[in-house]
Amino acid sequence: MTKYEIEILRIISESHEHLAADEVFDVLKTKYPGVVKATCYNNLNKLTDQGLIRRIVMDNGGCRYDKIIRHDHLVCRNCGKLKDVFLKDITSSLKTDLGEDIDSYDLKIYWLCPDCRKGDVL
Repeated sequence: MTKYEIEILRIISESHEHLAADEVFDVLKTKYPGVVKATCYNNLNKLTDQGLIRRIVMDNGGCRYDKIIRHDHLVCRNCGKLKDVFLKDITSSLKTDLGEDIDSYDLKIYWLCPDCRKGDVL
């Protein structure tokens, strides 16, 4: 692994947020000031392809990055905030229902987060 891969993996593993690529780059740049965005993006893709981090594709076309620990997400339909939820794994149920072997699934449940509910903004 390159020093950039190691650092990006650390950034994502230690984050309590679901970081966008630019946010990962900003943190990476604090340790490696000479790093360029392309290096960060290429390493994010490489780590995702290797199954070491998880890419969450958002409805607006953007992506967020996350740990690979088995979990699902609540997505605020107003502000787009992500929240981790730990539900029962339904892989075997999906395989049975579909009659197909699957590798994984990505469950996003839409809701209105408490902050948006407070503002009563829809």
